Amino acid sequence: MGSSQHLSVSPIAGALGAEVDGVQLAHLNEAAFTEVQAAFLERQVLLFRDQELTRDQQRAFARRFGTLNLHPFDQPLKDEGYPEFVVFQSDQQYPYVAQAWHADLTCLPHPPLGSVLRCVVAPALGGDTMWVSVHAAYEALSDRMQRLLPGLIAIHDTTRVFGLSAYRGEEISDSDAHLLRSMSAEHPVVRTHPETHRKGLFVNSHFTASIRSMKSAESVALLNFLYRHIELPDFTCRFRWQKNSVAMWDNRCTQHRGRRQ
Repeated sequence: MGSSQHLSVSPIAGALGAEVDGVQLAHLNEAAFTEVQAAFLERQVLLFRDQELTRDQQRAFARRFGTLNLHPFDQPLKDEGYPEFVVFQSDQQYPYVAQAWHADLTCLPHPPLGSVLRCVVAPALGGDTMWVSVHAAYEALSDRMQRLLPGLIAIHDTTRVFGLSAYRGEEISDSDAHLLRSMSAEHPVVRTHPETHRKGLFVNSHFTASIRSMKSAESVALLNFLYRHIELPDFTCRFRWQKNSVAMWDNRCTQHRGRRQ
């Protein structure tokens, strides 16, 4: 496509999220990509309908934002030549797994920048995805809490998620168990976005194990407060999937969860 691309960016909630019309991600010229990139930084979550994308085209679009990550545990399309892809499937064989608010792989020293998720099969009802802006959550805290949190460091690991046999509906192998035990990282409780420079909370119930240099009871109490605060409706948006819908989100400043209904 040439210069005839005309983007329309329509916010879907106050804190974050926008639907983008007028482009096909498989044929995005430089001017349109620059607009998408700017909208991505501003709205944190972008949603696209009716996108005809092959795997190669989806991968090429994601690469325009940076180097692609390989999931340390799940690479279901590796044998097909697409190790960067993770397949989300929820049925009787593969139970629902993304039901708690989380950012992806914060157990790593350098978590992924974001994700580009394409819907191949959508249920008639349910299966919506919700996102929350951790910028908005941080900015809604009291001045006193905003002064306290930036000096704290959180420890993130895999003990609550990937170590569970229910994660894949099967027992994990000894080698996988060893890998999971070695996946741990420390991050500031409040991180500054490297491009927008907004501050946001960087703890989540999937991966955050504790706050360093705090007594266990203090750490648990503070983290539980932050988890409940982050999930307040004022900071969220919600998207109902259809076939060929695409969502992309900034993992540096959002969390997400799936919904059964």
